[in-house]
Amino acid sequence: MFSLPQLEAFVAVAEELHFGAAAERLNMTQPPLSRQIQMLEKKLGTQLFGRTSRKVELTAAGATLLPRARQILDMCIKTDMDVRRVSSGEAGAITVGYTAIAGQSALPLMLRRAAEGMPGVSFMLRELVSTDQMDGLVKGSVDIGLLRPIVARPGVVSRPLMQDRLVVALPEGSALLGNMAPRQGEPLPLGSLDRLPLLMYSTKEARYFHDLVLRLFASAGAHANITQYASQVPALLAFVQAGLGVTLVPASAMAFAPAGVEFREIDGRHGIQQLNRVDLELAWNEETANPAVLRLLRLIDTPERPADSNA
Repeated sequence: MFSLPQLEAFVAVAEELHFGAAAERLNMTQPPLSRQIQMLEKKLGTQLFGRTSRKVELTAAGATLLPRARQILDMCIKTDMDVRRVSSGEAGAITVGYTAIAGQSALPLMLRRAAEGMPGVSFMLRELVSTDQMDGLVKGSVDIGLLRPIVARPGVVSRPLMQDRLVVALPEGSALLGNMAPRQGEPLPLGSLDRLPLLMYSTKEARYFHDLVLRLFASAGAHANITQYASQVPALLAFVQAGLGVTLVPASAMAFAPAGVEFREIDGRHGIQQLNRVDLELAWNEETANPAVLRLLRLIDTPERPADSNA
């Protein structure tokens, strides 16, 4: 097959219709340029240029080759640029796993920074509980995880990303608390939830929240009367909306709560404030070969610039 230098030489001569001008354009002397054209014509078995002492013109075969040669050269240039951009992390694709709550808080912030700093990278978003995200990170089906701190897996590294707190979610206007209900705006002692129907996180998919809620109840000396289980916050809030009980959810969930659900802050006395901390971590496989992932990690580690006060 013909080579790229041969095509480059052909296109230069075809556009200049002058061997001397084409050689100057390619920063070479005329004899090697003429040899490239001769080798290309030999490969194709046809004459591409009509040459006289006064002018150079394309033959019918040359005119047929010219647009295709340009297309091939353009494709080669684009391929070269694309490969370089992917290898540097400026292009490519990243699969992000995230929990339902992270999808309303950390994920939009991360995507905004990526859109500004990595506009050539595309994202595949997958809402997954933390355990499924960890499995995906190990298997390579997930590149980046926004998950809760759970049992570590070999090869997966993580670091803190955001911190939140739990609040009590209960049916709006509910009489579940009875005389234990504090005045509007006052924090709610967890003891007031003693033996009320508690809508709980599943032990398998949401172990982190399950254990945290039990620790908080134990610290308050309250009995956790679990009546329903769910793996994600939206499902628990649906139970609350239906009037089936109360639950504890991250405060960031208040931004997308369904109608008919109200929230109360948890009373932080008796050491509960120190316990009431919800962590979100950024996790990835330490052996990732995806340059875009490494670029995203560096981008997230870079502090955002303050807005221009003169804008």
